[in-house]
Formats: sequence, C-alpha cells, structure tokens
Amino acid sequence: MNNIYGLSLSDMEKIFLDNNSRKFHGKQLFTWLYQKRVTDYSLITDIKKNMLDIIKKNYSIERLKIVEVLNDKDVSKYLFELEDGEHIEAVLMRHDYGNSICISSQVGCNMGCRFCESGRRKKVRNLEVHEMVLQILMIEELINTRISHVVVMGIGEPFDNYDNLIKFFEIINNPFGLAIGARHITVSTCGLVPKILEFSNFPLQVNLAISLHAPNNEIRNKIMPINKVYPLEELIKAIREYLKKTNRRVTFEYILLKDVNDSCECAQELANLVKGINCYINLIPYNETNNLDFYRTNTVQIMKFYDILKKNSINVTIRREFGGNISAACGQLRSKKEEL
Repeated sequence: MNNIYGLSLSDMEKIFLDNNSRKFHGKQLFTWLYQKRVTDYSLITDIKKNMLDIIKKNYSIERLKIVEVLNDKDVSKYLFELEDGEHIEAVLMRHDYGNSICISSQVGCNMGCRFCESGRRKKVRNLEVHEMVLQILMIEELINTRISHVVVMGIGEPFDNYDNLIKFFEIINNPFGLAIGARHITVSTCGLVPKILEFSNFPLQVNLAISLHAPNNEIRNKIMPINKVYPLEELIKAIREYLKKTNRRVTFEYILLKDVNDSCECAQELANLVKGINCYINLIPYNETNNLDFYRTNTVQIMKFYDILKKNSINVTIRREFGGNISAACGQLRSKKEEL
C-alpha cells in the first residue's frame, strides 16, 4: 500500500477531483497531516467519510520506527527502521540560527567513496518520498521544536534518487506542508553531471553542494570512483552551466584526509580550480571510523590549508565538528546496527 506522506498537495487534490469531490479538500487533508499532525484518519472532521474511506483503503498513514537515539552536545543521531527491516539515519544539529537536519536518501550507496562508511556498504534501494519526509516530521515531533533547515547529505547519493528527491522538496517546501524555505534546503552530490544540469532547471531555489574532496583528477580518482565517469573538467563545466542558469552560489564540500588531500600544494590547486566560480568552500575535519584507513588532518594543517585559500580570496569556512562521540558520520550507526 502507498503511504500518504509520499503525496504532494497536487496529488491529494487530484484524488478528490478523480472521485467527484472538491479540489480544496486536498488542501484540507494536506493541512491535517502537516499542520495539525493528525496520525489517524478518523480524527479528520471536515472531509466526508466516504472520501476518507477511499483514502484509508489506498494510503497508509504509518510512520517509520525509531530504534535508537544517540545524543551529544548540540547534536542527536536517529536510527530508523523501515517497513522492510532496512535501516537509515538522520542527524539533528542545533545551531544559533535554528535546528538543522541531515537526512538519508537511499539505503546504502553505490558511489563507493573510499573514505565514507555509507559507500563501504552497497546500495540496497532508493528511499521512497514518504521515507524522506517522515525523517523530518517524526524528529520535529519528538523534539517538539521546528526544524528550519534541511540538508540531504546522509546515506546515499541524492541525485541517484532524483525523481523522489524533487517530489520530497516540493512537499517540505509547501507552505501548507512543512513550510521549510527553499533557501534553507541543501542537496549534496558527489558529481552526477547530467543531474546537476537537470537540477539547474528546477524552479525552487534549493542550494547545491558538491562533494569535491580533491583538487585534481589523480587524487579524486583514488578516493571517489565517480570521478572516472565524470572527471573534474566535466564537473566544473557543469557547475559553470548551473551557475549561468541559476545565479545561485555553489558550495564545495572538502573533507580533509591526512596525507591524502590536505597538503599546502593541494590547497593552492584547489584555489586555482575554483577561481572565478561563485562558490564557497566548506572544509570538513574527517570523522574517523574503525572500518576505513583514513585519518583526520591535525588542526595546525587544517589552518594552513584554510589560510592558503583565504590568501587566494576564496570564500572558505571550517565546518563546526558535531557528533564525534555518537557515530554521527554518514552511515556509521547503520553499519554498527547491521553488522552486530
């Protein structure tokens, strides 16, 4: 059975129209789900019973199951169990500007980035739309506080689940849904060039982040297999096309890996690579995992790398570190649960 949280507002309106009912009842149902947070169809009072019976027969209102919650300073990690017994993760981060959630888009990941716990365990399937929406909805209800920012950077390559991702954005951005502003939503890709170009036509002003992690093809080929399909030249060309169409700044995510991509020479190469692009670079200290032989760059070298970018007039930040004590890096908690 399909899940009601996978339907957009227009989907719901169409259901009512197809059943000789009024279009505005679709908006009423959408509001009951997302504004009033009803979890039982029988509690809906302003839609006729015959229509509710049709919806109930065809669309489940079931939630996901939260099986584990780990807490650290300003961060919580949630392990969800899906209907088929698979597991995904979401991470809540508390900032001075609001609550941000990092969600998963797939069960596992086929991109195979060498430093990533998610990439170590292969993709099982794409997440359905409702499985992405419910990560936000359920955590928001659990903490009884609004989530204002969403990043799709958890388990999976979001652009490998493109159609479901786009529908997910439309639902959470809708003012009658979760009403999360498009500019408060960010999606990250490791570099699926055709989807970057397709995304440039998406009307909502969702932010784009590129998981770059290397300043040249030699290093990127070693740590990110996707680069052998779409090398840096093609990726940068696609980003320039994206910028030309959208005029929206791109973020480059760059995890610093000790003795791999963190040298001063790499910093200068990176500055040369992105010069002239409307972007900023987010330097990320690596969150080590026992299963992978990569290590965190020390703080002194991180600052040297940062300073070289600054001297080259590159907009750069160092990501605040979250959740090192609670397996908060992408895929860690799922791996622990499923490899017991």
